[in-house]
Amino acid sequence: MTRVAHVSSTLPAPAGPYSHVMDCGAFVVTAGFGPQDPATGMVPEGIEAQTEQVISNVETALGLVGLSLTDVVKSTVHVERPDRDFPGFNEVYGRRFSAPYPVRTTVGSRLANILVEIDVMAVRSSDQP
Repeated sequence: MTRVAHVSSTLPAPAGPYSHVMDCGAFVVTAGFGPQDPATGMVPEGIEAQTEQVISNVETALGLVGLSLTDVVKSTVHVERPDRDFPGFNEVYGRRFSAPYPVRTTVGSRLANILVEIDVMAVRSSDQP
């Protein structure tokens, strides 16, 4: 299996030794993205705005390998305060992804000064390069 790693200045800088995207041919996986704006490094306020930015970061990462949110088959979501923030997160997620929705695991996690982080697995269809 061929694996091609991608790191891009159009995404928040990695906080450690990892790639933004790993392209394995039919399967593509992303790192976990937080809500940092890649241009400014700023984190928006509130769960809805942070979820929007996280999903935009995921979308940009997938775009590096010619994929989009419609190619996502699995997401893993970490929410700092699910008791408080799950409804706001879920509203944005449901608007940004479309049916059939990816399978999803959502967990409460201790995050470093952010409210949400998402990583995804996408599948390249046989007619995509």
